[in-house]
Amino acid sequence: MKNKTDGLNEFRGKNILITGGTGSIGIGLIREIIKYKPRAIRIFTNDENSIFETRRIVGDNSIFTFMMGDVRDRDRLNLAIRNVDIVFHAAAMKHVDICEQNPFDAVKTNVIGTSNILEAALLEDVSKFILISTDKATNPTSTLGASKLLAERLTAKASSYRGSGKTTFAIVRFGNVIGSRGSVFQIFLEQIRKGMPITVTDKRMTRFIMSIPEAASLILKITHIAKDGEIFILKMPSVRITELARGISHVYSKLYNVNTTKLPPIKISTAREGERFHEYLISPGEIPFCHDLGNMYKISRDTNKKKISVEAFSSETAPKIPQEKLHKVISELMEGFSHQY
Repeated sequence: MKNKTDGLNEFRGKNILITGGTGSIGIGLIREIIKYKPRAIRIFTNDENSIFETRRIVGDNSIFTFMMGDVRDRDRLNLAIRNVDIVFHAAAMKHVDICEQNPFDAVKTNVIGTSNILEAALLEDVSKFILISTDKATNPTSTLGASKLLAERLTAKASSYRGSGKTTFAIVRFGNVIGSRGSVFQIFLEQIRKGMPITVTDKRMTRFIMSIPEAASLILKITHIAKDGEIFILKMPSVRITELARGISHVYSKLYNVNTTKLPPIKISTAREGERFHEYLISPGEIPFCHDLGNMYKISRDTNKKKISVEAFSSETAPKIPQEKLHKVISELMEGFSHQY
């Protein structure tokens, strides 16, 4: 954000709806948005137990309203979105293997659910609609990626149904958000705690990574600068999954005074259906429309005549996160987990 006033003007006194609001990104958004004194934050989820957990994490606040419902239910969304100014659509099925095993449900949630909330936003004439997407939507090889690509396309073209309305639609595309619920960070940490081998699909595998606070901060910045139909992507470092596993093991041994000889080894397993070795931030067809904004890229309808290096678009060739920074992020996450759980 250019300055604090910009952020305050964007969110102060506004009614905010976060679908999937009890997920990791949703909680990160709550923690950031509340700093700017909104009128209300509606936290929409289909998981009753996660409401209980989220209340414990973010605390009680009169501006929070926890709403049970599902994005597949259009009527429920029409009620949840009443008088809302800004929508953050984070609700999704997001695990590659679960989406592969349940493709009908992945489409119902990620595609039809997105269509439902877009239609509700158009009818309510909200001011901003931000879709939370994933780098798996780029050149998709999985049901998850294909369903999120369709969600992106729906959002990017939603303004064609706007008529005289005012809604601005935008998309935020992320890599792996380290520490998010069900992420590889949690899996590795659980394996280490139980003394089990740390399972890595392939030693060549790489991923883009960012922290939850970085993700939430980027979403708020984009909410302020979005014009319409754009896709924003943070410039993220990448990491070899084996290095991430070693980093988690190293930090764990330091924080809990565990002898490194007693830590479990890394075990190479097999790739899951739909899983790929490397991720891509931007597809070849998007490159002519990609603009470098400094700390992020923007894909718009306007062509860019300036040449952009494509090396940073693949997690295989993108700059790797320095070990010191990786250990710092892991350490902060572990300390946060110990306080919350």
